[in-house]
Amino acid sequence: MSGDLVSVSGLMLMFVLGLRHGLDPDHIACIDGLTWRALNHSHSHAGWIGTLFALGHGLLVTLIAVVVSKLALHFDPPGFVAAILEWIPTALLVVVGCLNLRLLLRKGDAYAPTGWKMSLIPARLRQQTSAWSVVVIGVLFATVFDTATQAAAWGYVASNKSGGAWAALLAGLTFTAGMMVTDTLDGRIICRIGRGIDNPEAGRRVRRTLGWLIVAISFGVALYNVAKVLFPAVELDDMAFSLTGAALVLVMLGIWAWGARRARASLLMQLRDAHQKQ
Repeated sequence: MSGDLVSVSGLMLMFVLGLRHGLDPDHIACIDGLTWRALNHSHSHAGWIGTLFALGHGLLVTLIAVVVSKLALHFDPPGFVAAILEWIPTALLVVVGCLNLRLLLRKGDAYAPTGWKMSLIPARLRQQTSAWSVVVIGVLFATVFDTATQAAAWGYVASNKSGGAWAALLAGLTFTAGMMVTDTLDGRIICRIGRGIDNPEAGRRVRRTLGWLIVAISFGVALYNVAKVLFPAVELDDMAFSLTGAALVLVMLGIWAWGARRARASLLMQLRDAHQKQ
């Protein structure tokens, strides 16, 4: 990543990184579970679960970056540490992909998206459905090793290249804004589909479709990470990366439109069946 975090191109890159992070398979799995639980309890904030989660997650990421930007003035990590840490997110993506693929291939079992980070959240908190509990879960997600390390790296770059704590703060908030876009869309999609589906079998099909999306993202991003190390020429430049981020948003909007159409069709079918029975 470029050291110039406060330039327009640097902030655009941070925003796109946020868009991409919002599609992290663990995020999708967590938001799915929390949204369905909120729907089951008829909470008014069910459609904003993704937003609340991203808010808590992004604020702690920003705080970590700012703190490290201060501490990094007195600490210079060995080069091999960064090389080791670079592979950890890729390995965890493969783990998430394998977990969901195994569940999807089981016959007869009801599928729910899963991720390894959610298992680290206290069980009592996972069962909560209030808006504040979702924010807290988002905060705890940011303490997990790979995310905290990524935020620390931004803080270290900011302290050495781009103006210290203010640069880290601006970069973190820009990243949070991007993440809130995709996480909000994710939560709204799940909520819209969930509210429009009374048929349990249809609901299961929707969740399995989401599961295959998680598997594709997990293995796809992991493969890209490996490929860009082995073949540096395949790595996207800043412009291509930004276009990819914009494409991700368009895909999410397309899924939201598809979900809205499915929900509307399901409602019309229910109304027609009720009219025929009268």
